[in-house]
Amino acid sequence: MNRRRSPLWWPLAALVALLAFNALASPGFFHLEWKEGRLYGTLVDIFNQGARVPMLLALGMTLVIATGGVDLSVGSLMAVSGAVAAMQVNAGASLGQAAGLGLLLSSGLGLANGWLIAKVRLQPIIATLVMMVAGRGLAMLLTGSQMVPFKDEGLRYLANGSLLGLPVPIYGVLGAALLTGWALRRSAWGLFIEATGDNETASRLAGVPTGGVRLLVYTFSGLCAGMAGLLEASNIAAADPARMGETRELDAIFAVVAGGAALTGGRFSLAGSLVGALLLQTLTLTLYNQNVPPAVAPVPKALVILGVCLLHSPKLREQMGRLRIFTPA
Repeated sequence: MNRRRSPLWWPLAALVALLAFNALASPGFFHLEWKEGRLYGTLVDIFNQGARVPMLLALGMTLVIATGGVDLSVGSLMAVSGAVAAMQVNAGASLGQAAGLGLLLSSGLGLANGWLIAKVRLQPIIATLVMMVAGRGLAMLLTGSQMVPFKDEGLRYLANGSLLGLPVPIYGVLGAALLTGWALRRSAWGLFIEATGDNETASRLAGVPTGGVRLLVYTFSGLCAGMAGLLEASNIAAADPARMGETRELDAIFAVVAGGAALTGGRFSLAGSLVGALLLQTLTLTLYNQNVPPAVAPVPKALVILGVCLLHSPKLREQMGRLRIFTPA
């Protein structure tokens, strides 16, 4: 009997295999230490670094891809949010005002993406490519193309503080993931998103507000990018309009696809995307620990991600299953 495995199966299997490799190749990889009221260790670093950017971006990108779209602008929206927050705290604003304004602007730019796609009918890749360029330009314009360092302890706490022994970003991303999952299950929006990605025309004729769905998911993607931008700026105590969020959209897309989402839209898994982001972060740290040169590191990363994505393919799994005919009983 053919049973379909959960989308979580393959990214989890790859993550476990990667952890097993590290256990053998890097002594002390699983070592945890409690020091000055905080838990330290490589595993904590993976969760912390993964929570700061890849996992947050993957949350928003999951819903965008589920509608059959893509958002190439998330890295630029990170730069906008971080730049605005840094400038505001330097001007004397409170943390709430600075963070709120940064998130409001990134969400508004995400809404603009949705409007271009839902109302103007631009292709998602074109609309978000335009926003990627425009958002980066806006961040450069606001900061005069200069880094914006800050000393505000409240903003620095977001990425560098701890709560109950664990880094604050871990609580932030878990809270965002749980709230998003709860909202999708407790309302019809989860079904609307899947229906829009499966067949937009049929969904619209059936009464699904497909335009509103696209406005919602791109706004949410902008919000997630804004939160990631705040954490990225908080981590280095500065906003870099030129480099912040650079190529991060690719990491988010890789995480979502590795987590089992279909690029054609419809099927998606928030949990799978988070595991995909952790897989990507673990792989990055593994390559660093093994002293793989930065110029070479993208090659094994791409091969691992390609392998996980291929294992999600029903056709490939069917062909692999046929090989069992030739194996001894």
